[in-house]
Amino acid sequence: MADIGDDPDSDLLAAAVAGDRDAFGALLQRHYNRIHGLAWQLTGSRADADDIAQDVCCTLVEKIAGFRGEARFTTWLCGIVFNACRDLRRRRRSFGGFTDRLAILAGLARGPDGRDLHDAMWLKSAIARLKPAYREAVVLVAGQQLTHGEAAEILGVAESTISWRMHEVRRMLSAEG
Repeated sequence: MADIGDDPDSDLLAAAVAGDRDAFGALLQRHYNRIHGLAWQLTGSRADADDIAQDVCCTLVEKIAGFRGEARFTTWLCGIVFNACRDLRRRRRSFGGFTDRLAILAGLARGPDGRDLHDAMWLKSAIARLKPAYREAVVLVAGQQLTHGEAAEILGVAESTISWRMHEVRRMLSAEG
């Protein structure tokens, strides 16, 4: 059980869990950039990050009352964002991207814009070659600055597994450089 008294969000969180809409709004405002940033790092797309951030904010309305304080709020929140990104990947795999391509062809949706491609290039160049398990660990530890324990909790693996994955990533990247 985490000591949420050490959590900088503890006062807002307690009020939000109790149903205070202003406190909930303040929490969202405080953490929106983290939500969006993690979604962008995991998906590589600004449009997907926008959609996921919106979905997560809506989901939090329902989930905030269930926050049990077993982890810091930011760790719990990153877990929700991570799962939302994983769900998006699963949905896309199951439909094979067909509906997305069809919507673009029919003019119902925009294709990727130049900003997405340019902005994502630097992100993808370093992590694209990594296996998903390594990529997820890097995004959570390096990108979101979570501890190995927090990343392990989100990914459902042992803390030592995260440490090993990060070690392997450093080894792989230094061998390429």
